[in-house]
This record gives sequence, structure tokens and C-alpha cells, in this order.
Amino acid sequence: MTVPQSDISQADFHDWIARVVRPRALGRMIQADVFDKAMGSAQFLPDVVERQMNQSEFVLPIWEYLDIAASEERVRNGRTALRKRRELFIEIERRFGVEPEVVAAIWGLESGYGVNRGSVPILSALATLAWRGSRQAFFEDELVAALRILQSGHTTPEKMVGSWAGAMGHGQFMPSSFLNFAVDFDGDGRKNIWSNDPTDAVASIANYLSKHGWRRGQPWGYEVSLPEGFDYALVGMDQAHGAPFWDDRGVRTVTGDRLPDYGVGSILLPAGARGVAVMLLRNAHALLRYNNAEAYVLGVGVLADRIGGHKGLVQPWPFDDRVLTRSEVREAQELLSGLGYSTQGVDGMRGPNTGRAVRAFQTDEGLVPDGYLSGTVLDLLREKGGAA
Repeated sequence: MTVPQSDISQADFHDWIARVVRPRALGRMIQADVFDKAMGSAQFLPDVVERQMNQSEFVLPIWEYLDIAASEERVRNGRTALRKRRELFIEIERRFGVEPEVVAAIWGLESGYGVNRGSVPILSALATLAWRGSRQAFFEDELVAALRILQSGHTTPEKMVGSWAGAMGHGQFMPSSFLNFAVDFDGDGRKNIWSNDPTDAVASIANYLSKHGWRRGQPWGYEVSLPEGFDYALVGMDQAHGAPFWDDRGVRTVTGDRLPDYGVGSILLPAGARGVAVMLLRNAHALLRYNNAEAYVLGVGVLADRIGGHKGLVQPWPFDDRVLTRSEVREAQELLSGLGYSTQGVDGMRGPNTGRAVRAFQTDEGLVPDGYLSGTVLDLLREKGGAA
């Protein structure tokens, strides 16, 4: 008789939990009865491993992402959420110093204002990824953090549900983020980010930003225009200067005014020199700590601005540009490094190291050195790499 693979996997999974995870968890101060009750019903979820392995290879153009992130419906629902819970958001701002529109924007992007909080059993998802996923040590740490949440009595295993990757509640906190930043704002003795009542969850979002340096009364950033002949070597999150520095180089707000002085800022070109230019300020770095993606910062920032009644970005986008897939970005990183422009690793992600390498390559080739990895740059890299 042949035993189905799914049965073998479940048996192996539970054996691994008993032999490996249980002693490690108990060694990290998780009580035996808490572990046994919580993990007794955990199941290996093959679909979770599939989803991690097959995350979309394709990346949305930034303009399409922003159309989704700050859609008319999301703006409208954000304004409704603020009106409905006006007193709550006023008190959250008073306590944590984070503006309601910003908290609402993160709430809206993370879970659609609580509508899409996820329904995957978190313990099963984290254990699955710790056993058979990538970044196994990370997910084992998160599993222990989830058990610590249960041990503290904040929720039950049955109610601890969320995304396939382990993020939970209205603000999609990972368990470790919950332990570090969740708050009991309603004073009932539990930090409950899972229930239909968003009180603790939205307050926890504000606490997270506050603990990461959010400055009340300052924007996340604003749109700017760059003069003819601008030195694009100055672009990037790793280049931060004060308003007088940018002012001397002809940078203006998109309306043509002199720059307001909010301290140091960095210029971001999310679609290269032919697209929108944005000045990112200190608060943008707090948003990056919530989700380390420049597109996410723009999504939250634009959505927050629009919820607050301001316009979105107004400069045109290069709609004719081809956006590279992750495998193409990896290929470009390999080609750049092979040509002597080190990207400090090949991961398919457009980070500052890749931007610097692209900028150096563009400079040597007589192109506008905006650091933007476009289809044109990749084609030239292929040509140069083949000739090398």
C-alpha cells in the first residue's frame, strides 16, 4: 500500500515539531503546556511553501502600483474610517504624535481598513516556513514570538490568523513586531490586533512609527522639479542634504517655489530621470522601517496626502518604459558586477548598491546617470557583457 505524500509530509512535520521545535521553544522560556496546546493542531501547509517559492516574478510599474495604492476607493474608504473613528484617531495622535491620515493610510494598504486581515492559521504558516521554506531561522524565531504572544494571553491559537507569511491583524504585524510595538490602547489587558475592533491595532501602527522616529507636523516628503543640467549623482536614499544645499542646485517644489526646510532630505526618482522626482524626508525612513520598499513609502505617502485632501503626484510618468522582472534585475546585477560595477550581491532587488552601480555604468557610457535600471540599460549591459 502506498502512503500519500501529503500523509508522509504531515507525519514528518509533526515529528520535526516534537524533536526539534519543542525543545528549542522550551529553551526560550515557552511553557510546555502552552506549546503543546498551541502546536497540537498545527498542520503543514504545502500551499504556503508554494506561495513563497512562486511569488510573482513580475513587478508593477510604479505608476500602476500607486494607482492601486491610492485609488479613489481607498481614499474614500480612508476618509470614511477617519470620520467614523474621529475621537480614536485624535487620541492616538495626541498619545503617539502620528497624524491620523498616515495611520489610516498604512491601515488601508495593509488590510483594506480591516477588511482583508487574512485567514491562514499563523502557527501552521510559520511552522511550515520554518520547516520547508526559505529563511527558516527567521520563521522559527517568528514562531517562538507567536507562542510568546499566546503565553501572555493576548489571543488564542484559533483566533491567531493572518497572511500566509505570518503577518497578522489590521496592520499586518509579524509576531516579533507585535512583541516590540503592539499596545493595549483600550485598556482591557490584552493587545488585540485580530478582532473586528481596530482600536489596539491602529494605535499599534502609530506606536511603531513613533518608536522609529516619526516627527509630527512634518511631511513624509513632497514632489520636486529638477533643473536642466542637474547632477544626478546626487540622487538616491543614501544622499541626504538640507534644503539650502538643494536650493543652491536649483531644486524647487513642483509648483516652482523654494524648498521648505524640514531638515535633510533625499531625492528619489522612482522611474528614472524621465519620471516623477520626490524629496523624501526623515519621516519616509520611519515608513521604510514598516516596509522596506521605496514603492511602499510612496504608496503610504500619496494615500495619506489624498485622504487629507491634497493632490497626488502631478508630473508625468514614462509610460513607454518597460519595467524589468526580478530575473532581469538579477541578470543586470550579474552583468554589472562582471563588468566591474559591483552590486554587492545578486538578489533581484533594486537597492542602493544596485543604484550606485547603475549610475557608475551610465556615467561611463555617457548616459543620464539617474541610477535607474531600465530596459535600455539592461540591453546595453547585455551588449557590453557579451563583448567582454
